[in-house]
Amino acid sequence: MVSANPPVLEVRDLKKHFPVKKGLLRRTVGQVYAVDGVTFTVNAGETLGLVGESGCGKTTAGRAAMRLVEPTSGSIKVEGQEIIGLSKAELRPYRREMQIIFQDPFSSLNPRMTAGDIVGEPLLVHGVANKKEREEQVSALFARVGLRPAQMKNYPHQFSGGQRQRIGIARALALGPKLIVGDEPVSALDVSIQAQVINLLMDLQRERGLSYLFISHNLAVVEHISHQIAVMYLGRIVEYADTRSIFTNAQHPYTEALLSAVPVPDPAIKRKKLVLQGDVPSPVKPPPGCHFHTRCPYAVARCKVEVPSLREIAPGHQVSCHLR
Repeated sequence: MVSANPPVLEVRDLKKHFPVKKGLLRRTVGQVYAVDGVTFTVNAGETLGLVGESGCGKTTAGRAAMRLVEPTSGSIKVEGQEIIGLSKAELRPYRREMQIIFQDPFSSLNPRMTAGDIVGEPLLVHGVANKKEREEQVSALFARVGLRPAQMKNYPHQFSGGQRQRIGIARALALGPKLIVGDEPVSALDVSIQAQVINLLMDLQRERGLSYLFISHNLAVVEHISHQIAVMYLGRIVEYADTRSIFTNAQHPYTEALLSAVPVPDPAIKRKKLVLQGDVPSPVKPPPGCHFHTRCPYAVARCKVEVPSLREIAPGHQVSCHLR
């Protein structure tokens, strides 16, 4: 699905390197290449799924795109406006357009605040409405995400995991954002609760025209909610295409391996599994050339020395692989 509107979020060559410090004087002795030049676009009313193994840099990419962590370099545009280089005061209007749902539905909520105060805090910080109007908006948000307004006076420990995540969703919706970054928002929940939360997010997208950057390692969930999918490995995007193309015509060996690990509900179906050898290399000392060549069953000599560019092999389908 191609959007006629300008991209809500446009990220170009984004990098985030964390310094490694050692010794008494805390000298920098290396860098953790958490995000190493990623490019993606989130269109209005669409969902981009960002997938990969734990430690691939997808969470850092999402937080850097919101400037919750400061990028090392790159370009981030929100509805065509560059936000790299803006001060905190200049960035403030853009904060209203971008909100985040955190992975852990318990540690992301202040245990000393009531649920109503947590959801209403963004309205208070941005000076939206008076106290009575804020209470009415918070009550409406509680009802929309499947909570009872009477629960506004309860504290986070009085809610279940699924309910706490609904509080997180209500908080993210409070300012009427255009983009929500979901950082593994359902990974800590039971499967049945996961489905409820995913369906809620999809309903909200249809109602409000929301755009999502949905970060997850669960391909089954990503397939259900995403329009586009970007596959990350060790700080780089290795494949980028619409959801149907990824699941029916994956081109990168890493994507093939991820898909082969997705459980099939029918025990009669036998599927060949592509088992990767070895562990994920350290982002402090990533392999030269293609980062994936140390685990790739198809690697050739060129893969060990030359970095493959992310190039288009079909309309809208990009792959970073010398063999494609």
